[in-house]
Formats: sequence, structure tokens, C-alpha cells
Amino acid sequence: MSSRGSVSGFVPALLRADDSVLLRPEEQVFTAMVDGWRDQQLARGLNQSTIAPRIRMVTRFQAFTNDYPWAWTAPDVEEFTSELRTRDHQIAMSTLRAYQSAIRLFCDYICDPRYQWAPTCERLFASHPVQVCFDWNTAVHTSDYEGRPQRRALTKSELQRLFDHMDDEVVRLRKAGSKGWLPALRDAAAFKTAYAYGLRRRELAMLDLEDFGPNPHAQEFGGHGVIYVRWGKATKGGTPRRRSVLTVFPWSVGVLDEWVNTYRALFDTGPRSSALWPSERGARVTTESLGRRFTRYRATVGLPEEIGLHCLRHSYVTHLMEDGFDPLFVQQQVGHSHASTTAIYTSVSSDFKTRTLRKVLDAGIAEALNKRGTQ
Repeated sequence: MSSRGSVSGFVPALLRADDSVLLRPEEQVFTAMVDGWRDQQLARGLNQSTIAPRIRMVTRFQAFTNDYPWAWTAPDVEEFTSELRTRDHQIAMSTLRAYQSAIRLFCDYICDPRYQWAPTCERLFASHPVQVCFDWNTAVHTSDYEGRPQRRALTKSELQRLFDHMDDEVVRLRKAGSKGWLPALRDAAAFKTAYAYGLRRRELAMLDLEDFGPNPHAQEFGGHGVIYVRWGKATKGGTPRRRSVLTVFPWSVGVLDEWVNTYRALFDTGPRSSALWPSERGARVTTESLGRRFTRYRATVGLPEEIGLHCLRHSYVTHLMEDGFDPLFVQQQVGHSHASTTAIYTSVSSDFKTRTLRKVLDAGIAEALNKRGTQ
């Protein structure tokens, strides 16, 4: 039977032994705490992509305080938060809450009597860790949406201007003899696909050639009638969620056909790679690379800096709503569990609102005239 020292997250036997000689006790205990917390989260089924940022935040907080968890206090959290919020670049409220949550969860772990960190610290340092994050010194989740209010969907004219610039840049680079024209073409096709299917950036980057299929009810789209998204946003502690996204824009089929059948093969992908968007340096383009390219294009065409790659997804939702698609269909296309989440993404234009109002008013006037005519 396993000893308690092998239990996930438990104090290592070396630190529990009374006759242990530690050369750097503070550093060794803190490192063991962090390692134990990592093991505990892995045992819960959390992904490394969730665990790693939390651990970075805890080590960052430790460096800020220049002290160790058994000496942390609530004012340390307040000073750390104040430092984060007084920088030139203001962090989003959701980001701030995620930072504070990491510290809170770490303190929950090291204060849990089942893991025996408190008595270990008492014996070694004559002190023990306590929870330092409370409702009165951390950000409270008060609304469904806490993103930056400046972020919005692009208007159709803004979107066309952006896409036109992407195409012009490919032509310019190719005429100049620059080898950068092919990555520029790839990214232009990727950005158009992100909009055409309402994809998140990771969903976009992780697409493979096999993730497309025909839609028997829309055979005119051929083999690109549906995209099977396999790397959708996961629920807390879960695996990526899958969904099928139907093609709604006929022009997107031409973009994909041209890319897959003509230009993708110009990348040296190797026989084993089926990534839809290969990289000149690896098997698959990264989300960071796509983000940098989009930022350059956005600045060049004069769009506000708050417009990011994710705003193409907002634009998809908004434009489908404006074009009269059923809200439930749009919700299912983008993979939202709740209609209220889809509503957050929607920012219909004033022209759409005016047309809707005019349609209602005209219908009311017509009905009144008909009634008068029958009297």
C-alpha cells in the first residue's frame, strides 16, 4: 500500500521528518508546495493550459511580496492588486479576478489540513499559512460580461476594408519578390475563415484538412459544407467541446478551395501533417502568429486598437442576426450553451435598427389603413 508521502499534493516525507537537514528550507518548502499543488490539480483532471498560468501567478505573487506563503497577509493581496491596476496598460476585470483566484486556490490547498502543510510550517518556521483572499479584498463577479466595452463587431464596410487590405498585401509582396507573400496569403485565408464560421483563434489554428465535410442539404458547397470544430472552448475541468458549423457564406467555399487545392501544398508540410494552416517553421501556425498579423493589419487600415482577432467572431454573430438568421441557429453555430452569451456578442448596427423600426412602423400604418378602408 502507498505511503501518505506519495499521495498527490501531500507534504513530501523529507519535509515531514524531524531530523531532516534542509540547506534552503524556505525555498525548498515553497517549491514543494507548488509541486504538490500542481499534482493536486492534475489529479482533478485539469489541463496543463489551466495549471501553468496559475502556478506562474503564485510564483509572481511570491516574488512581489518577497516573502513565503506562511508569512503572506491580506494587505499583500491588496498591494499586489493595486500595483496591477495602476499600470499604464489597464488589465481587464476578468483577468484581475483570474489572478486573485489563483492565489486564493493555492492558499486553499496549503491551508487544507489533509495535506499537512500547516504543521510542517509550524515546525520549521514557527508560523503557518492562512487564506489571504476574501470577498472584501478581491474582485467580485457581478455581471455575465466583463470584457472591454470598446470591443465590438466590425461593420460590414470595415470588414470589407480589412479583407481588401489583406488581399492587396499579398499582391504587393508577391510583386516585390518577397517570400512572405505565401504566409500572408495563408493568414488572409485564415482570417476570412475565422469570420465565415465564427471561430475562436484556437479553433481556427487547430483545424485540419479532415475537419471539413459535405452538407447533404446544401450540396452546392461541395466538400466544404460543414466544419467539424474539435478544439472548442472547454468547460471548467473538461475537455475541448466539439460542434459542427454549417457553411452560410458561399464565398467562403471559394476561399477554402483555392487555399487547399492550390496554395497549401507550397508549404513543406511533410506527409504526416494535415494542418489546414501550416507554418514555414513548423507543422502548424500558432495563435500568437495569427494575432500579430491581425494587429498589424488592423493598425494599417485604421481600426481602433480594441478590435482584435476575436472580434471577427463577434462580427459573424452580429451580421447573421442582421441578415435575419434564427437566434437559436446562430447560438448553435458558435457553440454557446446559453442564448444570453450569444446576445453579448451581438452589436447590431444603427442601420439595422432603423430598418427594423421602419418595417414595424410601416406594417402598423398599413394595418391601420386597411381597417379604415373596410369601415
